[in-house]
Amino acid sequence: MQLFSKAIAILLGSLILAVGINFFLVPFHLLDGGMIGIALIVNYLSGLKVGLTIILLSIPIYLLAWFKYRSFFYHSIHGMLISSLFIDVLRPYQYYFLYYVELDPLSSSIIGGLFVGTGIGIMLRFKTSTGGADLLAQYLSTILPINVGLIIFMIDAIVIYLGGVLISKETLILSFITIMAVGVATSLLTWKQKKVVK
Repeated sequence: MQLFSKAIAILLGSLILAVGINFFLVPFHLLDGGMIGIALIVNYLSGLKVGLTIILLSIPIYLLAWFKYRSFFYHSIHGMLISSLFIDVLRPYQYYFLYYVELDPLSSSIIGGLFVGTGIGIMLRFKTSTGGADLLAQYLSTILPINVGLIIFMIDAIVIYLGGVLISKETLILSFITIMAVGVATSLLTWKQKKVVK
């Protein structure tokens, strides 16, 4: 039953994540942090598919996880592969969505961030994830005296800054709004309520 729940979480989370990326972030060249953000920058500059780029860029990190932290590997490999597949499968439907729905860049950055954060949050709630930069941050936190959350924030900030330099200043500002929306949605879905002792 637990395995079934995790499979549903991966599928649903990946679908919601892919909707956020394809229908809200990509049309306005917006970024998320981490590996998704790097893949989006590569897509905007070269046209290479986002999902495929995520898989290619994740190979060294997953090799490291396989040899150093096998449990991290098992908990995130499925999420990374399925979400990458969904991102590329939904890409052709972007045209139809944009034909019927008109959004400005600011609204798109907020809504897209909420979708991406919800997808990630659903997976994290069931002890799985999309891996990528989060895996790298977990590894770095074991060899550096820095909190894993701070490492993730630094990676995200570097990715967003690079996007601002390589794409546009508007991308920089709107993408910071996106990652804040991602953070809010993810936090709400992974919030642990304290049990009240009577």
